[in-house]
Amino acid sequence: MIRNREPARNRWRVVALTVAPAALCVALVAHPFISGRLPNEAEIAAGVAADTTMWAVVHLGASVASALIAIAFLAVRSYLQEAGENRYSASGVPFVVMGSTLFAVLPGMEFAPLAAAESGASAAEIGAAQTAIGSWFILVLVAGALTFAAGVFLFATAIWTIRVAGAGLTTVVVAALVVMAVTRFVPLSVAQFYVHSAAALFALWPLAYLMWTRPVPQTQPEAALSRA
Repeated sequence: MIRNREPARNRWRVVALTVAPAALCVALVAHPFISGRLPNEAEIAAGVAADTTMWAVVHLGASVASALIAIAFLAVRSYLQEAGENRYSASGVPFVVMGSTLFAVLPGMEFAPLAAAESGASAAEIGAAQTAIGSWFILVLVAGALTFAAGVFLFATAIWTIRVAGAGLTTVVVAALVVMAVTRFVPLSVAQFYVHSAAALFALWPLAYLMWTRPVPQTQPEAALSRA
């Protein structure tokens, strides 16, 4: 009965928090595995040459998923705002949006080796195309990781402070958010693709469940006292 009466504004939040991490997980897990330290030009060239269509679809999907992650955090901000949290999450929004935007640029930059492959370039030439944008790729990667991490840490602080959920769920969400932020700095496929996407699921799906079962946020007594 509660679900039938849930405010319409809460439905988009639940959908955003459900779809965004799932889309990110699909895109990153489907990405061809790149061994060694990223960016590994030789491995990238091999991945592109193996299946140009898959390379294009996966990177387009990653860009879309990054935009969806930004929307998901806006949904979290909306929920926390209704709970009375107007400090940390409000400050975190611009950082998360900027970090997600920069992250979406990275898959776009990896269309350079795809263009080389489509033009009939050899594996060495495909790798050279990636090498040519390597310094810019790293710059965008670091800038995006820094801004995204700053925003996510602010959201984690907000969730920990406002206590809209029980201690167990709050701990899981905050820990997953921290992992989600930290993995952006680790230049390994295992961290960037698999651990990061898994952390997104553990961070955002519990919040989606919380919003689905509790459309109107309720804070713990100690959280209310801390805001007073």
